[in-house]
This record gives sequence, C-alpha cells and structure tokens, in this order.
Amino acid sequence: MKKLILLLSAAAFAINSFAQIDSTALNNVFGKKGTVTGNVYKITYPRSDLKVKVGDFSVAPGLALGTWVGIINMGNHSMMMGDLVLLDTEVPQAINKLMEENLEITAIHNHLINETPAIKYIHYHGEGDAVKLAQEIKAVLAVTGTPLTPPSASNQTQKIDWSKVTAILGPTGKQNGMLLQYSFARNEKLMESGMEMPPSMGMATAINFQMDGDKAAITGDFVLLPDEVNPVVKALTQNGIMPTAIHSHMLHDEPRLFMMHFWAVDNPEKLAKGLKAALDKTNSKR
Repeated sequence: MKKLILLLSAAAFAINSFAQIDSTALNNVFGKKGTVTGNVYKITYPRSDLKVKVGDFSVAPGLALGTWVGIINMGNHSMMMGDLVLLDTEVPQAINKLMEENLEITAIHNHLINETPAIKYIHYHGEGDAVKLAQEIKAVLAVTGTPLTPPSASNQTQKIDWSKVTAILGPTGKQNGMLLQYSFARNEKLMESGMEMPPSMGMATAINFQMDGDKAAITGDFVLLPDEVNPVVKALTQNGIMPTAIHSHMLHDEPRLFMMHFWAVDNPEKLAKGLKAALDKTNSKR
C-alpha cells in the first residue's frame, strides 16, 4: 500500500509539473505573444532600439541583444528566470526596480567585449504565481529603454546559404533572416533551487551566426560543467574564437554550471569547425 501511495504521488507530481501554463494570461501582461514549450512560457524583447558594434561589425538584436523571460509552471507554483540586456546607464534603475519587485538578481556581467556602446546583462530569478511574476518583470522592463512592442516587420529577403555550416553542426539550426541559431541541450538533469530545468530555460548551449557579406560573426554561450571549461577554452582559441566571459547565471544550480560567451568574425565554415571542436569537449546532445 505504501508503495502504491508513493507511485500515485509521483504520478500526480508529474502531471502537475507538466501542466499547461496559462499563456493567454501571460500574453495579456506582456502585450505580445510568447511561445510555450512543454510547461515553459518564454518571451523575448530584442533591443532593436540599440545600435551596437563590435569593431566595425554591426550586431543584430537577435545575435546578442535579446532580453528574455522564461516562466516554468510547476502546478500551482512557478519559477521565473531570464536575462535583461541593458546599457550601462540603465543598470542602476533596473537593479533598484528588481529589488522593489522582490525579484532576485543572480548575475550582472558582460557577454561581449569591446562593444560600443557598452552592454551589461542582468540575470534574475523569482518564484510564485506566474501572472504576478510576469507583472513584476514587466514593471522592471518599463524602467529601461527596452522596446515593449514588436519592431516593424523587416522587408529583408536575403537568402543565405548555410549548407556548409549545417553540414558541420547539423540541420537543427533555425534560420531567422541573416541569423542562424542553434541550441544544444546537455545530457544531464539540470536543477535550480530543487526544480528540474529544461533546455528552454537557458540550460542549453546557444550558438548564433550572423552573416555579413562573405563572413559571419558568432556569439552565444556554452553551458559547461567545471571540468569542461578549460578544454572548451583551448578548443575555441585554437580555432581563432575568443572566449569573452566565463561566469554563472544562477545561484542554486545542481550540478554547478558555468556559462562561457565567445566572439569571432570569419569564414562561417571555419567558425563552424571550431565550434564543433568545442562542442565535442562537452556532454551535449548532438
């Protein structure tokens, strides 16, 4: 009987854990439509208002300037995580508003180097009712210059041949205008504050390409175990790709994870080979 009760409890928890999140209510708060994957609601706010350059390369909002909010539903309890993309001058008011809304700050750092204007990234965490969490982070976004409505539709019709990249990194990359975006989940069960975190909650290695002429810029972040950090640094630098930041995004992750950001501008096929060499040093799903 005791075993049966435990099995029923586990089944009930599984059902609650993956209950469909109320995306309509969240869309109403955010003023636009997010995406739902399993029990995760996610919405992005690209900093299309910013004109950021690294050297003479103009960074598209989707390459490295995407503020995002992720809310995972655990039955009657939700967790929110995400990333604010901010000008240096926006950081103080964002911090003050996060504190006012009783949200936790889990990291403040760079992702790029030598960019103009300088950009910082604030990672945050909150738990409670999903709609209330959405209202809180929306209030934080409102004290920044983050565009809260979708940008005008682009008329860009450029067709880019990514076949040499996909032959190396695989066919799962998603093309978005001049961008090609990959996400590689890890094989481990990843936890934060006792909750299992799926890849869509920022737990997957993200690799973004942006084409410009015959060259591409790459950036993103590797999600790494401690012992993988330096092998990945070595693989990247041996292939002309520069790590730009190594840091944590969370406070109570299990196992302990480090995020490594990177940057390079070069022939896209060459870059793809370097990224594959680095991915091969990780326990990632391919």
